[in-house]
Amino acid sequence: MSLEKFVENALSSWMSAEGPEIDIVLSSRIRLARNFKDFTFPTSFSEEEAKNIIDLVKKRIEQEVTPEIGKLELLEIDQLQQLEKRVLVEKHLISPNLVEVSAKSACLLSENEEISIMINEEDHLRIQCLMSGLQLKETLKIANLLDDWIEESIDYAYDEERGYLTSCPTNVGTGLRASVMMHLPGLVLTQQMNHIIPAINQLGLVVRGIYGEGSQALGNIFQISNQITLGKSERDIVEDLTSVVQQIIAQERSARDALVRTSHIQLEDRVFRSYGILSNARIIETKEAATCISDVRLGIDLGYIKNISKSILNELMILTQPGFLQKYAGGPLKSHERDIRRAALIRERLNFTESSSS
Repeated sequence: MSLEKFVENALSSWMSAEGPEIDIVLSSRIRLARNFKDFTFPTSFSEEEAKNIIDLVKKRIEQEVTPEIGKLELLEIDQLQQLEKRVLVEKHLISPNLVEVSAKSACLLSENEEISIMINEEDHLRIQCLMSGLQLKETLKIANLLDDWIEESIDYAYDEERGYLTSCPTNVGTGLRASVMMHLPGLVLTQQMNHIIPAINQLGLVVRGIYGEGSQALGNIFQISNQITLGKSERDIVEDLTSVVQQIIAQERSARDALVRTSHIQLEDRVFRSYGILSNARIIETKEAATCISDVRLGIDLGYIKNISKSILNELMILTQPGFLQKYAGGPLKSHERDIRRAALIRERLNFTESSSS
């Protein structure tokens, strides 16, 4: 494995694989926040202490790793170029916060990119597992394997009453954040999403954009995750979120059916107009590209478009982000230059797909 592998390939395995409910649920993610016993938390530790944490993790990965986990590659963040960091964020392999922290930080990545362990972010460890479709229980199983493997040689900061101790009080307890990334164009087009979000919030869940807290829901993609980590078991958190997600899936399918019944021509026209823009535009901004990609993906799900795979659209969602565009260009680009390259790249990928399927 090498850094180039992680930053030059747009598609991680969780983006290209087929999973349950994949037409609506793009991915399932489990993240565990953990801190080491007898170490200062990252919010106030020194750079020397941060380095000691990384050294501890290095020693652990040099030991035998179970087959379920596989080989893990260590990347030290301060050794990466700015564009490389941005690409890893755009692929959801690391958080923006990991890049921004002043202390020494790192991450462990598995070859298939389903496993990412961030070191010295808000907590000493952020263990993240990603899988395609609605697979929260399966993803939790892998995360727990990782958690147990690390704890075999490193003691965690743990309290019998409060559970796992974390830098932020909102993570105390299980330290678990379970989330799903959902494509919800039907609910957006039927203007139901504004009513659904407050109802979700009342259930102790939160709705965010494509890159989590503080990000926009580009391309009708939303992240739904738990807010409560204390007072519930990991299993209960995952089961509660799964139940809500299944209800949202049913509502999204109902909204799509209603659009087909009542606005079939208008919907088909919207899909093919967006397809036309993606196939022919010479300049396209991030937001417009995301909207058109969402429309085309909906068209594929409804059977309007048959010669493009969903994996190509997943790839375009990542390739058209600013970091990837500049990485392929070999250096920084101005905003209008990115818009030109974005349009050219989309045309190239769509034309290649059409040629391959004909």
